[in-house]
Amino acid sequence: MSLKYLHTMVRVKDLEKTMAFFNLLGLREIRRNDSEAGRFSLIFMAAEGDEDCPVELTYNWDGDDGLPSDSRHFGHLAYRTDDIYALCQHLMDNGVTINRPPRDGNMAFVRSPDNISIELLQKGEPLAKAEPWASMENTGHW
Repeated sequence: MSLKYLHTMVRVKDLEKTMAFFNLLGLREIRRNDSEAGRFSLIFMAAEGDEDCPVELTYNWDGDDGLPSDSRHFGHLAYRTDDIYALCQHLMDNGVTINRPPRDGNMAFVRSPDNISIELLQKGEPLAKAEPWASMENTGHW
């Protein structure tokens, strides 16, 4: 029996804000399915070259009162980056809170507008410790 990873699905409350957040991470919409009968949209977003590993944003047109909650039933999404410091600075410059800064030059966590935990990992060896990251405290939780 063979098995192939397809995608990770997360429910979102504010589609525009969530898509903008994932755009900041470098993901782009690769396909969409709007269901008039089911009153929902499925938007698949992926980083360039990673189109076979998308995140599926499920948006219910009539709202979802359970979102955003702090439910972590799926854990987190993880993305590797060439420069964790540059990505975290880009996110901060665009209003994203760095919940767990990359103090070690290797790992950081942020949350999407829908409270989805996102792990960011440095490609290859950790970067040398640098300010302001090395002394930055955690904000909230991830």
